[in-house]
Amino acid sequence: MSEAPAPLPIVRTVEALRAVVRDWRRQGLTVAYVPTMGALHDGHLTLVREAGQRADRVVASVFVNPAQFAAHEDLGTYPRREAEDAAMLAGTGCALLFAPDMEAMYPDGFVTSVIVGGPSQGLETDFRPHFFAGVAVVVAKLLNQVQADVAVFGEKDYQQLMVVRRLARDLDIPTEIIGAPTLRDGHGLALSSRNAYLSDAELTVARRFNGLLAESAIRAADKRPLAGVERDAYSDLLKAGFERVDYVAVRRADDLSVFAHGVVNGPARILAAAWLGRTRLIDNLGL
Repeated sequence: MSEAPAPLPIVRTVEALRAVVRDWRRQGLTVAYVPTMGALHDGHLTLVREAGQRADRVVASVFVNPAQFAAHEDLGTYPRREAEDAAMLAGTGCALLFAPDMEAMYPDGFVTSVIVGGPSQGLETDFRPHFFAGVAVVVAKLLNQVQADVAVFGEKDYQQLMVVRRLARDLDIPTEIIGAPTLRDGHGLALSSRNAYLSDAELTVARRFNGLLAESAIRAADKRPLAGVERDAYSDLLKAGFERVDYVAVRRADDLSVFAHGVVNGPARILAAAWLGRTRLIDNLGL
């Protein structure tokens, strides 16, 4: 019978984090990093395992970032379960958990903001205008705090991945940003901490999300006019039982810009956000 993994070391200050990483560097070890907001599931653990393939030591962080939540969103109810998260991370070979408190991330008097243009424009920004400003500042801080060789982000949040890559490039942050494929359940639903909010009936509808996007991706790849592809996908999601659709869009895969002539003529991504009850689901597929 295999032994349970040893308890995962947890640090809560930047000083303590950097002391551990500095010691690893002295030993000639490479470092990978996976940022999370906790409430971990197998999708997160896949990111940690990917990180472990790319470096000698893996740091994961858990921080529920208030700057990326609007006043009406679920900051207060977002699941927090540090002990369970730490146990799950220990089982993946993660070497250290960075779990800062609010004072460590946003000390009294904090006033700096980070604004990323380009890939942050449109899509999520049209419905959550606060979101990427909140993401950019916390990711810039975390990447600077950990100073890892590589950091792994999930492709499920594809627009976020593009924003983080642009941020790291523009600010000369030396950490390489890696995108890991989305982990899905047996029905194709992208794993998400917020899936726990879904009722059984809503879950049945949610599991059609990926398949409907796949059908739309085929139409787009067949050089059909994208305005029609997006309009039909929007309609199909509503017919499937989604209560509201924020967007369905086909964009260039490398920077999320619009295809100039209204048809796909290069690598592309279809992205969508839709609601079931109080749960907002996002997903995307490469064409």
